[in-house]
Amino acid sequence: MYLVTMLGNLLIILAISSDSRLHTPMYLFLSILSLADIGFTSTTVPKAILDIKTRNRVISRMGCLIQLSFFILFGCLDSVLLTVMAYDRFVAICYPLHYSVIMNARLCSLLILVSFLISLLDSQLHCLMMSQLNFCINVEIPHFFCDIPQLLRLSCNGTSTNKLFLYFIGAVFGGIPVSGILFSYTRIVSSILRVPTTGGKYKAFSTCGSHLSVVCLFYGTGLGVYLSSAVSHSSRKDAVASVMYALVVPMLNPFIYSLRNGDVKRALQRLLNRTV
Repeated sequence: MYLVTMLGNLLIILAISSDSRLHTPMYLFLSILSLADIGFTSTTVPKAILDIKTRNRVISRMGCLIQLSFFILFGCLDSVLLTVMAYDRFVAICYPLHYSVIMNARLCSLLILVSFLISLLDSQLHCLMMSQLNFCINVEIPHFFCDIPQLLRLSCNGTSTNKLFLYFIGAVFGGIPVSGILFSYTRIVSSILRVPTTGGKYKAFSTCGSHLSVVCLFYGTGLGVYLSSAVSHSSRKDAVASVMYALVVPMLNPFIYSLRNGDVKRALQRLLNRTV
């Protein structure tokens, strides 16, 4: 699954970079999203594979914080980029005549930079809070990576303040992107409903169908993981649910975009033909 994830996302990046017809804001954001998915999966899975192979499931405190920091960084970057892509689709459908003026190269570069800075801030805030935790002895994390809920449960000092602060950070850095996506799609649906013909409505909706599928998959599995961990408190169930969030979703994203997007399929075909 990890190899399929890497190969699929790398093919998306190569197809977009090698085809000048795909050098548009929508596909630029898609290639950055594929990079984020590669980083997101590579933060946890190689270490887990190595642990299984060597039977040495040990990670230092510093290694755990580094893994946690990169996991939050790429996870938040995924979330913010999906919001940026929703805004791109909003402009394309609601203001098609002004699209090239609004989504210029300067704005696209600024959106990517801001997305990275927001994600970096989020990861460092989480890392700072988790670095304050104390562990009485060497502890066993019942998970395949350093996950925040597990570390909070294993800490021997009071975690109520940390939990409140982490929930606040999650509400800010998670709630704002979700609100942006909901606002964009509310305006998009409203605009599509005003299109007089059925064919026009289908064409308008098909331009954001792939993105909407990825949004539902990403937030659906992520929300499922944290709701299940809050309700069940079962470490095994948390780990199984996290496989969906950390591995299955990044693996499926390239297939969703390639199978539902004719431009990407044609670019992939031309890339494979040149390779052969």
